[in-house]
Amino acid sequence: MTLTTRFAPSPTGYLHVGGARTALYSWLYAQKNGGDFILRIEDTDLERSTQASVDAIMDGMSWLNLSWNKGPFFQTERFDRYKEVIDQLLASGNAYRCYSTPEEVDVMREEAKAKGEIEKYNGLWRDRTDHPENQPFVIRFKNPLEGDVVIKDIVKGDITISNGQLDDLILARTDGTPTYNLTVVVDDWDMKVSHVVRGDDHISNTPKQINILKALGAELPEYAHIPMILGDDGKRLSKRHGAVSVMQYRDDGYLPEALLNYLVRLGWSHGDQEIFSREEMIELFDLTGCNRAPSAFNTDKLIWVNQHYMKTLAPSYVAEHLAWHMADQGIATDNGPALEEIVKVQADRVKTLKEMAAISTYFYQDFTEFDASALKKHLRPVAQKPLEVVKEKLAQLDDWSAESIHAQIDATAQELEVGMGKVGMPLRVAATGAGNSPSLDITLALLPKEKVLARIDLALAAIAERIANS
Repeated sequence: MTLTTRFAPSPTGYLHVGGARTALYSWLYAQKNGGDFILRIEDTDLERSTQASVDAIMDGMSWLNLSWNKGPFFQTERFDRYKEVIDQLLASGNAYRCYSTPEEVDVMREEAKAKGEIEKYNGLWRDRTDHPENQPFVIRFKNPLEGDVVIKDIVKGDITISNGQLDDLILARTDGTPTYNLTVVVDDWDMKVSHVVRGDDHISNTPKQINILKALGAELPEYAHIPMILGDDGKRLSKRHGAVSVMQYRDDGYLPEALLNYLVRLGWSHGDQEIFSREEMIELFDLTGCNRAPSAFNTDKLIWVNQHYMKTLAPSYVAEHLAWHMADQGIATDNGPALEEIVKVQADRVKTLKEMAAISTYFYQDFTEFDASALKKHLRPVAQKPLEVVKEKLAQLDDWSAESIHAQIDATAQELEVGMGKVGMPLRVAATGAGNSPSLDITLALLPKEKVLARIDLALAAIAERIANS
């Protein structure tokens, strides 16, 4: 039997990081064992499911490069199959019609609560045959009354639940639409899912699903319930902690490799290793190595991982992702250095690709004003002569390379008998509009010679205006 895992999100919102981690663990386990990875869209909540959410899930999975080899399957396309299974359960005596109204069920639960018993439906219609005509009904599962359900969980160990704690859950609503626990069971059964990897918020559903599977005579999958992700305050991760949508992390400037690497370590470990290539993840990952306790999301750690990948992945690859951010910030890159060169000089100076794009604008766009602080500090009257001399020397260069540019800056400092900073800082502000940039000679080499000379003229004009107003 082929090992098969699945990722089964509901399309009622974006793909959040908790879901992405579940998808990653499922994908890795299938990849490691040469198995199948299914994408299944659980869209039976017709009121809340949207195409926009389906697209967001697909976009997130594609951006993370978590490819599925079966699916996507949509539950709304399988209603006939669910009805078939419900009829099968009715015929075998494992399900029954329940005519109790929601209000009557509420009373049952309140009465049980008052007696200190488990709040659940009392089984009023469990064995009755006096079915009224033309009254709405739901289909309930006839849960065993005796014994225990034992979940042999790969992550958490054996979990035992008494059948006496479980309700006769609803399989089909009054309009005939199937419920979550029924559709999941049928899908996992039909799709031959061998390992169900999901969040531990589903543990309460698992014994119900096991009982339905047993009633159908189906083989049970193995279960692995992954602890939830918490915010740094110990509360369940939510929007108040910052970005939780996978695509928001893309928008904020993180590489997919960084988010995947961070997520794989958020609940799983292999010794003290922090950085894992995709190949290493596949080779080393195992569900038995997952933590039993929740993990706290740490944005600073994610930033550290992102910086590592910006600096160590091939600049040409990082440049592909940087291009998205350049376009997103309205920076046309047709005329200017190759983005690969920008990555080489900026990667160790920023935390994210979004930041890299923002500080690289001057390579592609001209400016008419200088940063106020840099203007005040470095474009002073004393900088006029160094800028005039260095401009003259740079204008004479035929070899517009970092080495030649550096030599002319050095020659200017020697000629004027000043430190390199007295030449370099005014020149940096002139060329970039601000006081920070990569190595000055490399920065100038990435800019066209004519543009650098024109910007020096702009700086000299600013100094002249300052002198005139003094």
